[in-house]
Amino acid sequence: MGTILVLLTKLKFAKVLLSVASMVLAIGGYALIFGWPFAFGFVALIFCHEMGHYAAARQRGLAVSLPMFIPFFGAYITLKDQPHDAETEAYVAYAGPFVGSLACFAVYFLSRHYDSRLLLALAQSGFLINLFNLIPVSPLDGGRITSVLSPRIWFLGLPVLAAFWFYHPSPLLLVIGILALPRLLEAWRYDPAAPANRAYYGVPLATKFEYTGLYLVLVLVLAILTNLLHAELAKGLGQ
Repeated sequence: MGTILVLLTKLKFAKVLLSVASMVLAIGGYALIFGWPFAFGFVALIFCHEMGHYAAARQRGLAVSLPMFIPFFGAYITLKDQPHDAETEAYVAYAGPFVGSLACFAVYFLSRHYDSRLLLALAQSGFLINLFNLIPVSPLDGGRITSVLSPRIWFLGLPVLAAFWFYHPSPLLLVIGILALPRLLEAWRYDPAAPANRAYYGVPLATKFEYTGLYLVLVLVLAILTNLLHAELAKGLGQ
């Protein structure tokens, strides 16, 4: 028994070490372009976002991995236990951008207190990242939240992704588009009357309204703040 406990402890330590190493690698990657202060703050905001998912998953009794970071692609956690229903999936998904946005608000208020453009830029970037994650297409958080209404909502996210690609093409958007294809095919074939779908997506109407309201409010707040801070930062550069 003692040997097993030692092995489990070492395994857990190795997983923590791997997560920390991926975070350090991400900081180093961003630092090559944006400098160390911004890189550290940006990865810290992503970490807060992912820990929102982590805490929510643990709260719902789901086994979940620590965050893993990929430079210039963000981070992710892995659910070892799949959600039991669409409400649980939406709950875990919403916690990421919600906690991430709270962290961005903290940075925003610090930027005002210290009159720091670096912190203001970090807050704006964080708001944008959380807003981007709310695009209603799976595998993004927005797709997992809106699935509580219907998987067919994901088709509304396609023109949004296309708009992002039009204004700012990036490999990340291409990867998300590829990952979204099988989920969109699943949505196309979605039969709400199928027993498995009724069991998973059959949440009460009040719950659907609740998550719709929470989702729309967060999208609206993040969109307003992202644009306001972007305009302020752009104005400052023009002076």
